[in-house]
Amino acid sequence: MVAALNSPWFALVADLHDVILPTTVTYASSRGLKSLQLPLTTRTITCPTALGSDSEPVPVKVNGVPTYLADSMQFALEYGCRMARSGCYTIMPSFRAEEPDSTHLGQFTHSEAEIIGDLDDLIRYVDGYVRTLAATVLDRLGDRLAQARGDISHLERMVGRREAFEQLTFEEAVRVVNDEDGAVLDNGVWRSFTRKGELLLMERVSEFVWVRHFDSLAVPFYQAFVDPSGKIANNADLYFGMGEVAGAGERHADAEGLRKSMALHGVNESEYAWYVRMREVAPLRTSGFGLGVERFLMWVLNHGDIRDVSLISRVDESKAWPAAVVRP
Repeated sequence: MVAALNSPWFALVADLHDVILPTTVTYASSRGLKSLQLPLTTRTITCPTALGSDSEPVPVKVNGVPTYLADSMQFALEYGCRMARSGCYTIMPSFRAEEPDSTHLGQFTHSEAEIIGDLDDLIRYVDGYVRTLAATVLDRLGDRLAQARGDISHLERMVGRREAFEQLTFEEAVRVVNDEDGAVLDNGVWRSFTRKGELLLMERVSEFVWVRHFDSLAVPFYQAFVDPSGKIANNADLYFGMGEVAGAGERHADAEGLRKSMALHGVNESEYAWYVRMREVAPLRTSGFGLGVERFLMWVLNHGDIRDVSLISRVDESKAWPAAVVRP
């Protein structure tokens, strides 16, 4: 703890954290989105034990009632869009029962928004959001970052870029990297990129690149379909820095498409009855994204270990709280 309190690294991380929230509020508000205050617990997790889900929920009891710590605020934001009809957003913790490593945290800060519109509308929103974050970081902390980290050219390139970020379909992206063993995970049912594949794609295409339209069984059931076949999802991931920093997708607008997706993914509809019912009562086309704040700050800091970007460590936690580990 003493080492962390005296560390210039953590003082810089704290100031970077302070950029994220007010910049997000200003950006989202300028586009008409409303801030929602949402609960940390949920009965309907976004990553069930089913096809397309790659993390485990964190079960807890509240007043003796079994529930979960929220792994995302997405479902609540979809609900919020039915009332905040200009869209809504929040920045809150997310909890996932996965072992932390250099690019994953079991507890992380999630910047999420849901808009009324399609995937293209959302991509434009996210492009503007990350550029605005980068520009604000440069404006407020650019000199300090340059002194502490030596190189801020990646920030300058994002801010100075005038054209939209590159976009490839998943099929196009696979062709770019498929010559390298271990770049694409293919189990015969669905395919996805490994971290090696993400990094290789950025090296060969662009340091800022969207990949859209993944195999539907490789992503969770709530992502809408590109066409009636149900084989391709209307989703997109934004890669920069360590790889995927933001995940986005268009949702099923009505109950019919959602039920079809649940059946394909092997999801028990009874566990999501309210989510289905919401579409029966209030069908609506929405799209949403989640950005991992610590992953974004990893890129800002040009640093290789996400575990160093938490002010209070959630790794190997001890009773000597906060058990900060000073690696940088």
